[in-house]
Amino acid sequence: MVGTLSAPLLASEYHFGGFIKANARYIDGDIAFQDSWTGGGSVTESAKRSQFSAAESRFNASVTQGDVKGFAEIDFAGSSQGNAVFSNSYSPRLRHAFIEYQAVTAGQTWSTMVNSSTFAETADLGGPLVGQAMVRQALVRYRTAHWQFALENPYTYGTQAVSDSVQTAAGTEWIDTSNDYVPDAIIRYDQQGGWGNVSVSSLLRYLDPSDNAQLAAGVSVAAKLHTFGKDDLRLQLHYGNLGRYVGTDAARDSVNDEIETTTSAMFAYRHFWTERTRSSLFYGRTITEVEQTDRFHIGANVFTNLTPVLALGFEVGRYQISDGLSAYTLQPAAQGSSNYAQLTLQFHL
Repeated sequence: MVGTLSAPLLASEYHFGGFIKANARYIDGDIAFQDSWTGGGSVTESAKRSQFSAAESRFNASVTQGDVKGFAEIDFAGSSQGNAVFSNSYSPRLRHAFIEYQAVTAGQTWSTMVNSSTFAETADLGGPLVGQAMVRQALVRYRTAHWQFALENPYTYGTQAVSDSVQTAAGTEWIDTSNDYVPDAIIRYDQQGGWGNVSVSSLLRYLDPSDNAQLAAGVSVAAKLHTFGKDDLRLQLHYGNLGRYVGTDAARDSVNDEIETTTSAMFAYRHFWTERTRSSLFYGRTITEVEQTDRFHIGANVFTNLTPVLALGFEVGRYQISDGLSAYTLQPAAQGSSNYAQLTLQFHL
């Protein structure tokens, strides 16, 4: 669709997209129900639940006028406004809102650390989030053919000490983020071809919780590689002081003023059985040094296109927490796992 403005005549291109997604999800184990498995979670005595939902549906719009492009997208995940007794309402949630002009991007979108082409095709929203980079935030980015340079919104996620004595869970508090004043810096190199694509990213951060300034750094490698026929292998490897950038709550930036070190990985192999039917086997895991967290998510699925725009998928998997003894709580960590099955129907607009 093309709209026009007054002289001098300017043509704008409008595009609308997204999808409507219907889920039926069942979990059984001792990790509390989540709409999708993040790297967090709480261990309970018993967790068994079924949930039907359409909140993951999303809608987007883009406008292009000459060298300028604007894009915005919303969904309704994680924003419950009502409940099963009253209306099941969900509030719109902003995912993306950014402007692109020539080689510059400004606004909220995927962090430069994120190579979205390496996300697995899954019924569970986001797939093995516990082992991958999955951050959207406000940023300013400059791009060339192979390089990206970005300054991104700073935010320190974690705890700080409140006394000099041996710390316990009661002797900590969440970091006051009012000291986040230096933007995070990311440099990324991309290479692609008929074989697929690979990206290498480096992150440099200046964290200053409770006036305890520290530099933090990490590296990330992500790739999507074509294998046989239409099959592909998707993988991510992360190491360093990456904190909130990987694992979606599996790791903190700082633990009692000590910078956390994280090792994370994910892989997914997608195989096409026919032109319309394919399966993915995927795995993600994050391990941290200070808090001794150890979480993983494994799953397998099958998707088939009933029509070119309507896909039906079924997935089974397991999410597990195997944390070790924290140097700060001095208590054995709760451990557990939950199995899940999910049926999804997705209509691409």
